[in-house]
Amino acid sequence: MGGGGGRDLRALPKAHLHLHFTGSMRHATLLELAERDGIRLPDQLVSEWPPQLSAADEKGWFRFQRLYDVARSVLRTEDDVRRLVREAAEDDVRDGGRWLEIQVDPSGYAARFGGITAFTDLVLDAVRDAAERTGLGIAVVVAANRTRHPLDARTLARLAAQYVGRGVVGFGLSNDERRGSTTDFAGAFAIAERAGLALVPHGGELRGPDHVRTCLDALHADRLGHGVRTAEDPDLLARVVDAGVALEVCPVSNVALGVYSDLTSVPLPTLLAAGATVALGADDPLLFGSRLAGQYATMRAAHDLDDATLAELARMSLRASRAPEDLRTAALADVDAWLAADAAASSGRAR
Repeated sequence: MGGGGGRDLRALPKAHLHLHFTGSMRHATLLELAERDGIRLPDQLVSEWPPQLSAADEKGWFRFQRLYDVARSVLRTEDDVRRLVREAAEDDVRDGGRWLEIQVDPSGYAARFGGITAFTDLVLDAVRDAAERTGLGIAVVVAANRTRHPLDARTLARLAAQYVGRGVVGFGLSNDERRGSTTDFAGAFAIAERAGLALVPHGGELRGPDHVRTCLDALHADRLGHGVRTAEDPDLLARVVDAGVALEVCPVSNVALGVYSDLTSVPLPTLLAAGATVALGADDPLLFGSRLAGQYATMRAAHDLDDATLAELARMSLRASRAPEDLRTAALADVDAWLAADAAASSGRAR
């Protein structure tokens, strides 16, 4: 894959396909909103930020989820929601983002914002406003929580189906993939599939290849949230490649949660060598401390990736997205232009 190059990664046009709603919040915004309402944050979200995390066991995931729930609790008003979406868009634009699919579980906010439909309406309005202000293309993935009842997931799938063509492009399944039974959510995914939504469950991070197979067989996944452990099974990896299933790989969060010991252990070269479609994502910048361009920078450094490989990663993120054809075509042309530019001319700029 050979190193070399050195073009500015923030100038590389790319799509962001794995970003969670609460987890997209800026750290400074979290502190400001908590102070406004007198919410006492744990030290891990203040003086010890970004927190030291591991989800190697259930207790570790519980600590991670607790921090996430605390962060969600600072969003109290409609303006808070609008600010979160706007700032997420601004941060992606700064990192070269052309298209964002932000993932949200409306049931996590329903009690405070008047129900799942009212909250979804609010998020979509915030998305339209942020897109207009920043120029970033933005859509929403509605995600069910696998720790809740599968019937709740069906309710969310029907909700998502109602918003096809109005800003919702996908249906996901999130939270600790070791919890619950994935096959129990097949009914919800069938509803989403009939509606033409992208099917994007989490799989292949905290659990291995067998769970990836379940996501393919039972949920008919188009993309896999993470999916990185597909690399452990050559036959499965060949199946994923043949089926054109994209992997939303989030390297920094993989290491933070203890899936891999360090960034050089993230098996991106194995996935790419097999011909897999990979879209790098930031997952939860609020908890992992790294945004979109940072995923490209860490993989460049860890695996000595050259600029041609980084450009292809960006192209794959755009091709795997649900971006409108005109946006995708323009962004792909700009990726080619980025690669054609003289690397020396940009090597002095921030990466």
